[in-house]
Amino acid sequence: MTRGSVDARSDEDLLRAHVRGDPVAFGTLIERHHTYLWSLACRTSANADDAADALQDALLNAHRMADRFRSDAKVTSWLHRIVVNACLDRIRRNRVRVTVPIPEYDVLPLADERDQMAAVDLSMSIGKALDTLPPDQRAAVVAVDLEGYSVSEAAERLGVPPGTIKSRCSRGRVRLAQVLGHLRDS
Repeated sequence: MTRGSVDARSDEDLLRAHVRGDPVAFGTLIERHHTYLWSLACRTSANADDAADALQDALLNAHRMADRFRSDAKVTSWLHRIVVNACLDRIRRNRVRVTVPIPEYDVLPLADERDQMAAVDLSMSIGKALDTLPPDQRAAVVAVDLEGYSVSEAAERLGVPPGTIKSRCSRGRVRLAQVLGHLRDS
């Protein structure tokens, strides 16, 4: 298989081939889903550096644990869970240190500058509010409310029953409403 060519094997076949020792199968699998996994890590992490570190940890874990994959789920669901878990682990370790990059505004007109600053402030407030949630609630809220997954899809991806996703989202939304209540008043 040459670089740039399409591998017609399914994700499951690629993972099985990797377990059997195929030196390119895992790379092909990850190349196929890298954009999605990177996007997931970015949405679940506090910043791009943490997302990159968590994704690297997740891919190493997936590489090492490939022989533990059970065929009762999709490979993408399995990878999704590994990435989310790696992100949540990193969030727990870095709980105190949260940074948000602030864009430059040098060339924007004043009105646009105010709008953009308000958007950045809102984004930072939401990010800080999400950081107050326990990791399991944050993962559920991010999956359902930010990524747009249905409750059943989020449950499958996070490896918990749908009722658990519903209760985590409900508790998380109540907490977010408390933390972000000042935004309604202004």
